[in-house]
Amino acid sequence: MSAVGGSWASRAHTLSRATAGRLNVPRPALVENSVDGTPCVVNRQHVVCVREEWRVVDRWWTEEPIDRRYYEVVLESGQNVCVYRDRERGCWFTQRG
Repeated sequence: MSAVGGSWASRAHTLSRATAGRLNVPRPALVENSVDGTPCVVNRQHVVCVREEWRVVDRWWTEEPIDRRYYEVVLESGQNVCVYRDRERGCWFTQRG
């Protein structure tokens, strides 16, 4: 009986680890931005407040460099969202912080 429980626990742990990596996957976002690049509408909801802004530049020496401008915003629904513009691809994504 412990072998069955042990194998179930092992499978659950493996599934948990595999799923955890997918929870923070960036999702394409529909964003309207102002002239200075700050998002003003995210997924059809107006941005009430930009709480924070930062830039990430990494792996510039590889064939897959990262150049992103992140914004933590509050939407009109009260939801906090982390949105970023991928400057290499020229498109927007949301991602959980």
